Amino acid sequence: MAINNPVKRISKSASLLVMSSIEKVYPLFGPIREKDWAAGWEPVILYSNHEEAEEHMMFKTPGDLPNEDFLWAITQFRPDEFMIEYTVSAHERIWFITVKCQVDDENTRVSVTYTYTGFTEKANELNQQALTKMFASNLKDWEEAINFYIKTGQQRI
Repeated sequence: MAINNPVKRISKSASLLVMSSIEKVYPLFGPIREKDWAAGWEPVILYSNHEEAEEHMMFKTPGDLPNEDFLWAITQFRPDEFMIEYTVSAHERIWFITVKCQVDDENTRVSVTYTYTGFTEKANELNQQALTKMFASNLKDWEEAINFYIKTGQQRI
């Protein structure tokens, strides 16, 4: 008897070059400091003992569907390795976002990976749409926004 298993996982990565030191760049990928460069990013902190970022910090953001919130947790926080991983959940789907920073001369190379898992066909469709939208410019929009912030101290509008 064949079992129809709708669970599907998709993943995509991109690399950014940020024109600043790793010590200045890495904190910008925490949920609080991301507000410095990402227009519209307004996480609502649900649990934390730290003002910027810590492992198991939890927060929410508005979802893609009406009356849906995305629930976020920092599942890995390794500042000594310049790495952070988020686990995000929504109805019938979950995804992981891994950010790793590395020194690149006087700048910082940032590797970002999104891995989505859907538990239904509809969730798989939403995940594919989200991944396509997120990587439409291969995260060059992130690179431009962060570099603008580094240069000016302001969000790019």
